[in-house]
Amino acid sequence: MRERGCEKKSGSTTQEQRFYIVSNRHASAQQIARSIRSHWGIENSLHWVLDVVFNEDRGRKRKGNSAENFSRVLRFALVLIKQYKTRHEGLKVPLQRLRLRATWDTDVLDDILFGNDLEHK
Repeated sequence: MRERGCEKKSGSTTQEQRFYIVSNRHASAQQIARSIRSHWGIENSLHWVLDVVFNEDRGRKRKGNSAENFSRVLRFALVLIKQYKTRHEGLKVPLQRLRLRATWDTDVLDDILFGNDLEHK
């Protein structure tokens, strides 16, 4: 059981209990805990990158499926930027700066979107 937050007006707290379904009945508690932490480590690191590169937390998309749709577009854009950085191995530029560079330089944007390396042709 985990205590969760405190309501400002009433001062009351809520408790939360989580249950996990595992497919391996013979796994130890330590193995299950390691697996759960590993999963959330991946989730948190992806979220952190999306927030740093695209300021995802500042987005205020709430209507219908707009938040989920936009999140998928950002993840796709992140994959494209990472592929661009992989193709240019010696490039020591942060992902956020690459995103900005793509907005200023259409050749970089073209290379990110289509893999057309114009400098090496």
